[in-house]
Amino acid sequence: MRTRGAILLANIITGLTLGFTVSNIGFGDYNELNRMFTFQDLRMLLSFAGAVAIIVCAFALLRVRRTPGRIHAGVVPGAVLFGTGWAISGGCPAIPIVQVAGGYLPALVTIVGVTVGIRLCRWANARYFHLDRGSCGL
Repeated sequence: MRTRGAILLANIITGLTLGFTVSNIGFGDYNELNRMFTFQDLRMLLSFAGAVAIIVCAFALLRVRRTPGRIHAGVVPGAVLFGTGWAISGGCPAIPIVQVAGGYLPALVTIVGVTVGIRLCRWANARYFHLDRGSCGL
């Protein structure tokens, strides 16, 4: 039987393990990420590609299928904004947490930016766009 405490403990252990691994690979280091995005060092890019290949194989073995549905008009601009933000800030939304834990306090600006961006997106969607949120949960 799963208890809330056991699930919480499993999530904490998994999060700490992921943070430790991501940090040791170098995904928490802005300079490493900059070298990856400017193609100066392919080690990180190949690590990322390897992780994607592993999850694709795992999904194929487990027969995980994409839920059928429409891709709404916000996906492409959202992907461009996400990628641009990742390149500028040196990490996807989880990486600044790893950076702050490692003592890199400028990542707090990124965390504030992610929070403000999410709130602006929700506000703009509710007021102007009315896009189907689907599984993204704007």
